[in-house]
Amino acid sequence: MQTIRIGHSPDPDDAFMFYALTAGKVRVPGVTIEHVLEDIETLNRRARAAELDVTAVSFATYLLIADRYRMMDPGASMGKGYGPILVAREPIPRGELEQRVTAIAGKHTTSALLLRLYVGDPPLIEVGFDKIPTVVLEGQADLGLLIHEGQITYQRMGLTKVLDLGEAWQRDTGLPLPLGCNVMRRDLGEDVHRALSDALKESIAWAHAHVDEALEYAMRYGRGIDKETCRRFVLMYVNEFTLALGNEGRAAIERLFTMARDKGLVSAVPPIDPV
Repeated sequence: MQTIRIGHSPDPDDAFMFYALTAGKVRVPGVTIEHVLEDIETLNRRARAAELDVTAVSFATYLLIADRYRMMDPGASMGKGYGPILVAREPIPRGELEQRVTAIAGKHTTSALLLRLYVGDPPLIEVGFDKIPTVVLEGQADLGLLIHEGQITYQRMGLTKVLDLGEAWQRDTGLPLPLGCNVMRRDLGEDVHRALSDALKESIAWAHAHVDEALEYAMRYGRGIDKETCRRFVLMYVNEFTLALGNEGRAAIERLFTMARDKGLVSAVPPIDPV
């Protein structure tokens, strides 16, 4: 048996997606899967060192690792008119955002890339994504860039939305917003790539067919949110683009990468060759 180490975030949407694989309801012939749970910025760093066979990464990080990792067709996290949200204690004019200290979850997250595309180059502090609301409320940062379930719980924490990057992207492109994807080391080879992609697609389909059971598992990683909030968040990001990118999903990825290149943030657009 070949052991494959798969890195993914301890978040409700990833837990929902991987539940059937974790619980043994979907198997990969000849492969034993070892799950490695880390926050997305840690996974981004580990991918840059090619430490894991398969891992979730930010699309912004794929720009840096495409020579060693191949994108999986299933498993993408794409917003449909929603995405990372910039919040503050009170309204801040758009023209002042680039001067304000902003708390982010990591410099190699897609949310940070979107911040540079839409706001510019504000002074940054990096903190754990779940600490961002507190950092803003306590005044350590003027703005916080929220990812994960913070996008739908910020108001009850007493925070104000300043800029919705998902809405801005939708307005400018009309495309889904590519946030994260799963990747496989290129040296695993085509046969293993196809077997792993097929298994992940089957796991996602199983979760959609057994939503309540998969949600019960996902709730373990919900950081105290109630079941209906968890359901809403999970089904926002485990959507039709998660099952397969399709032409629209691929066009969205190419648009994001091209915008990053045109802004001088990367030198070239890497190959988009998902399996």
